[in-house]
Amino acid sequence: MSVGRQSWHPERYARNARFVSDLGAPVLALLAPRRGERILDLGCGDGALTEKLLAEGAEVVAVDASPEQISGAQARGLDARVMRGEALEFEQEFDAVFSNAALHWMKDADAVVEGVARALKPGGRFVGEFGGGDNVGRLRRALIAALDRRGHDGAAADPWYFPDEAEYEAKLAAAGFTVESIELIPRWTPLPGSIDGWLETFSGAFLSHLLEEQHAEAMAEVREAVREELQDEEGRWHADYVRLRFAAQLTGAR
Repeated sequence: MSVGRQSWHPERYARNARFVSDLGAPVLALLAPRRGERILDLGCGDGALTEKLLAEGAEVVAVDASPEQISGAQARGLDARVMRGEALEFEQEFDAVFSNAALHWMKDADAVVEGVARALKPGGRFVGEFGGGDNVGRLRRALIAALDRRGHDGAAADPWYFPDEAEYEAKLAAAGFTVESIELIPRWTPLPGSIDGWLETFSGAFLSHLLEEQHAEAMAEVREAVREELQDEEGRWHADYVRLRFAAQLTGAR
């Protein structure tokens, strides 16, 4: 089975998923960026949080695997570069690496963590938040089932990596990090509109395995499968997010 591709559209993302960067304040506070620090924003998206790092007086390089998102970030005047998190090209260059809502899209977590360690100066910080545990579990299971019913391997199409605390702490430690804090945080999240907007924005890696004319039918099937649990009595939709938030310092030899 071929690997599906998740496509990103900055305007659609801003319309359906601005809550992702809006909810990044706690992890920004955990990073506590200092004026003059050089920071790598890993998986920057359209640069909404990168701007907040710059506002704190940091010097920021932003990277993302999506050319579309990087175009959006560059339109904000940011130093933004197309680069995969599994293939970072930096060497002892940054005081800190920051990542919000991106690491779960990078399935080779060992390569990511090792690349972050290379990119940091000795003693540098790695602070982030991403999906963990049973993040979007109801939606994920419904998407897998929708593909299975259409003759595809839904589990193989799953683009996400959602570790628990122990698994990710072990990966950080293996790369030379001392973990200062790490926790799973359930975050029942209200959506700005219908669940269809979430599916259009985030489920492309699943839907790309189907013919285009099958997309609407599959999305409707997923919507009905999760309606009872994710739509409240007033008709408002929610996503069943669980976030893994961590702070670590590079203390070991590389």
